[in-house]
Amino acid sequence: MSDKIRVLVVDDSAMMRRTIRQIIDNDRDIEVVATARDGEDALSKDKEFAPDVITLDVNMPVMDGLTCLLYLNEQHPEAQVVMLSSLTQEGALLTFEALELGAFDFVAKPSGTVSSNLHVIGKELISKIKLAARIKKKHVVRTRRSIASRAATKVQRNVSNNFAQKIVVIGASTGGPRTLAEILPELPPDLNAAVLVVQHMPPTFTTSFAKRLNDNCQLGFSEAKTGDYLIQNKGLVAPGGLHLIIKLETPYNRVRLTPNPSDSLFMPSVDVTMDSVVETYASKTVGVLLTGMGSDGAEGMVNIKKAGGITIAESEETAVVFGMPREAIERGGADIVAPSSKIAKEIEKAVKRI
Repeated sequence: MSDKIRVLVVDDSAMMRRTIRQIIDNDRDIEVVATARDGEDALSKDKEFAPDVITLDVNMPVMDGLTCLLYLNEQHPEAQVVMLSSLTQEGALLTFEALELGAFDFVAKPSGTVSSNLHVIGKELISKIKLAARIKKKHVVRTRRSIASRAATKVQRNVSNNFAQKIVVIGASTGGPRTLAEILPELPPDLNAAVLVVQHMPPTFTTSFAKRLNDNCQLGFSEAKTGDYLIQNKGLVAPGGLHLIIKLETPYNRVRLTPNPSDSLFMPSVDVTMDSVVETYASKTVGVLLTGMGSDGAEGMVNIKKAGGITIAESEETAVVFGMPREAIERGGADIVAPSSKIAKEIEKAVKRI
């Protein structure tokens, strides 16, 4: 019996189905067991082939990707789903809803809904399929209605105009959007610190991600812009394609967006933001490093700790990819190691201590 990861490819474009199959066929550890042209076809093929992982297009006729995902959660809850999304505002919003509904992660198509050059993100797709196959799926009980109702019942925000004297900077990569969607809504509206979020994400997605956080969190969130002040009880999301740094412009700290350093592996980079925060806030900093491949943010965590701040790393038990937090821990850059379910409380306690 084959030990290969069994994949069902779902897309309404025949060209996309062929391209995704070609990408997967080039990896000896994965095989496409079937393809489907829409959500209804996907549910039928899922019953027949019981795949380990499903790549699911967001926009499809007959039955769209989100509706299909809801049915898959009931029909085959063990299957992991990787969403394929167009690089549009609507595509981004639907993708974040899919993550809240239980999708493992997403891959953004490089040139719209039908992408003839999908091969350029082939490495990312293969990597996320393999990660999805290794991770045990969490039980999902949310519905599209429950997500929408969360904003209506949220706690009234403390809209403060005070400039932040303390700051929380959070870095994440692969698996980060879902983990952040678990942690950030638990932060209280009177945290008494500004919050910076650096998530490795395409430029067109960060605006929608910030809006999603703003709708679902007790703190207010927006995408960062050059000139923004650091405001107590407000959160900023670093935009994709640029680094977010903090500069002291007497008498207050303000955001600057920059393409430099241009040779950084990630843009935005967690390390670049954390280092600039240390220069301006020093010991009044709480650093948090979540799931992700590689080491971005590990050195920044070390520098925050050296400056007298408090650092928190996600533990292996909940990290989708225990790469970035592990590097921080191994380098001595983590004061606290905790599962994602406890990180919000650890952030609260740390802010009070610094």
